[in-house]
Amino acid sequence: MPAPVPHGITAESTAESTAESTTASPAAAPAPIAATIPTSTPIPPCSTSASAVTPADTEHTVTAAAPRDGLPPAGPPPPDTAGPPAPTEPQERSVNERLTALLDDAGATYRLIAHPPEGRTVEASALRGHPPALGAKSLVVVVRPDKRTRRHVLAVIPGDRRVDLLRVAESADARKAGFADRETAEKLAGSVSGTIVPFSFHPELEVLVDEDLLDHDILYFNAARLDLSMALATKDYLRVVNPRTARISEPPVG
Repeated sequence: MPAPVPHGITAESTAESTAESTTASPAAAPAPIAATIPTSTPIPPCSTSASAVTPADTEHTVTAAAPRDGLPPAGPPPPDTAGPPAPTEPQERSVNERLTALLDDAGATYRLIAHPPEGRTVEASALRGHPPALGAKSLVVVVRPDKRTRRHVLAVIPGDRRVDLLRVAESADARKAGFADRETAEKLAGSVSGTIVPFSFHPELEVLVDEDLLDHDILYFNAARLDLSMALATKDYLRVVNPRTARISEPPVG
C-alpha cells in the first residue's frame, strides 16, 4: 500500500500513456549494427550480476539486438533518425553525443545497442532482450509549489511501472504535479519523446529517480535515439548523475 500523501497535494493528470512516445515502429526496420566506440568493457546483455560490469579499460562496443523475424545481418550504423531536437545548447552536439562524452570522461561502463526504431518502453525492452523492470523510463513532470510558480522534474522510473504524480509532488515540496506537454518535454530533454535519457543537460530540469529502479546492476534506456539504446552500470549512473531518489512509482493499473 503506497504511503499516505499530505493533504492538499493533488495530481493534475494520471494518464501516462501520452507522456511516452507515440511513435510506432515503422514497417521496414533498418538492419541492426555492430561497430566500436573507444574506451570500455562491454556489458553482457540481460545481466543483473555485478560481476558482469567491470572497470573501464578496453573498449565500448555497439552491438546489435538479437536477430528477430529474419532481420538481415549486421551492417553499417544507420543515421540518426530521431529528428532534430529542440536546442538547449549549440546545435553541433546532440544529446546522444553529450551523453557518451560525459560517460567516457567519467570512465563509466556502458554498452550501446542498435535495434529497430522504437520509443515505447516495453517494446524497446523486448528488442534489447531484458525485462521491462530494468528499463529506465524518463518522463518530464511539471510541479507547482504555488499558483504562480512551476518547476520541471525528470521522473525516472522502472519501465514496468507508472509515475505516481502525488509522490512526485510531495518529493518536490509542491501542491500539484502533472505531465509536461510534449513540446516542453522535448525542449527541456533535448530529444524527441520516446528517446529521453535519464540525465539532464538543462539547468531547469531536475532528475528524480525511483528507488526501486536502483535495485538492478544495469539500467537500459534509449540513448536519445529511437534506433539506439544504452546499457549502463547503475553504480556509474549514480556516480555521474547523483540524482535525488524517492519512491515515485506504482504498478500499472490492469
